[in-house]
Amino acid sequence: MPNTSGGGWKGRLARPWAARERRRDWARNADPAAAQDRVLSDLLKKASDTAFGRDHGFAEIAALPDAAARADAFRKAVPVRDYEGLKGYVERVVSGERDVLWPGLPKYFCKTSGTTSGAKYIPLTEDSLPNHIGAARRALLHHVVRTGSAEFVGGKMIFLQGSPTLTDTEGGVPLGRLSGIVAHHIPSYLQRNRLPSWETNTIEDWEEKVDAIVRETAGEDLRLISGIPSWVQMYFERLLEYTGKANVLEVFPNFSLFVFGGVAYAPYADRFRELIGGDVPRVETYPASEGFLAYQDGEPGEGLLVNAADGLFLEFIPADEHGKPDARRLGLGEVEMGVNYAVVITSNAGLWAYDIGDTVRFVSLAPARVLVTGRIKHFTSAFGEHVIAEEVEGAMAKAVADQGGQVVEFHVAPEVNPAEGLPYHEWFVEFAEVPSNPVAFAQALDAELQERNPYYRDLITGSVLRTAVLNPLPQGAFHEAMARRGKLGGQNKVPRLANDRAMAEQLLGHG
Repeated sequence: MPNTSGGGWKGRLARPWAARERRRDWARNADPAAAQDRVLSDLLKKASDTAFGRDHGFAEIAALPDAAARADAFRKAVPVRDYEGLKGYVERVVSGERDVLWPGLPKYFCKTSGTTSGAKYIPLTEDSLPNHIGAARRALLHHVVRTGSAEFVGGKMIFLQGSPTLTDTEGGVPLGRLSGIVAHHIPSYLQRNRLPSWETNTIEDWEEKVDAIVRETAGEDLRLISGIPSWVQMYFERLLEYTGKANVLEVFPNFSLFVFGGVAYAPYADRFRELIGGDVPRVETYPASEGFLAYQDGEPGEGLLVNAADGLFLEFIPADEHGKPDARRLGLGEVEMGVNYAVVITSNAGLWAYDIGDTVRFVSLAPARVLVTGRIKHFTSAFGEHVIAEEVEGAMAKAVADQGGQVVEFHVAPEVNPAEGLPYHEWFVEFAEVPSNPVAFAQALDAELQERNPYYRDLITGSVLRTAVLNPLPQGAFHEAMARRGKLGGQNKVPRLANDRAMAEQLLGHG
């Protein structure tokens, strides 16, 4: 067990504050539909005199007396858009025009990638920043109350993130990566506990940066570690190589909290347990450049509390209707449990009915809690099966539990035109420890996926597909493939699935 000191005076102060904040958080999220109506009304009023607000009749919609009428009028006036659909307005803001999407100019632009036209510029405003910072803080406070543990505040904390270096757009708005921007707003009482140093954090090359972080942190009393699991795993592996220690708890005996988001933890669990030398408490979050949507407020696995009262108006499109002209847009008072939904966000950053590309499933309605199930564009459906990330992650976790082995990373792609035999799903898996019977492991993967996805099962039993093929990859294969894609480190995540073989070819060294 970690040798913790209780967090010192900061820990003593944190516990009553955390209890007070937790009560407030639960109270404001207890009726998510009412909270969302207040948010939408506020957003419409504040943006009514912007260019976007005038173009879409916000003043008239805001004046409607009934919550349902306001939501209905908003949906009729404002179609769902992706970045390309909103780009004309964004470009006006980037050039320096005021009062376009939100009053004034944004405080920052968050630069992300992934659109057909290259970089996306997501606005962050004075009004929206508290959403990002406050939600992260509340996630930690919920943990303090739930566990009674505040040890992490008494030592050092590390956030594996993008560079905090900012540049300016042509309109003079600072531009950077979300995690780098947030680094400028770490509370002063945490700054002296925070690692890595500013100089190390500004290193652009990810490999060089991780090595520098290892050297800088190896002798510190590190207690909280935060980041996307795949990159934290890389940090742990290099840390153990550098120190010669058997596990992370030998390097950091007081390591007591791992904060992560972006991907499911289950496929990494066994590998992390070995690297760490045991289990440490975890807090899961759901941050995105467009807004901090949800965070863990209960025990792991119970879903993430939707941030219903914090400047985000959220809509949910049933995933099987996504992209259709008559797709339903449902509010938090209309969703059902167990359905896979695409997430649409309207925010006090000036995003309006913006399709962020994620999918979620509700596990509680009041308060609203979700599990993140994947990306609407990351699926395998070459044969109509529409397999999603939640299903392959669950199948992998079950196969590891039943058959052994340790997984570093994996990706699933269809093989539509095999050299011989029926088409199949190909699982590209990098193992830290190869299972003793790879054939049985592949069979377990396939059986569990059939259990989770009846459409896939029908294709197997109907002899449209043959069972899954396991392709074990050499150590470092995913690291090399992500490097080829220019996606090393920071906020980049390995795609679990694809509907083509682009990632597969890169994993095979052909991309």
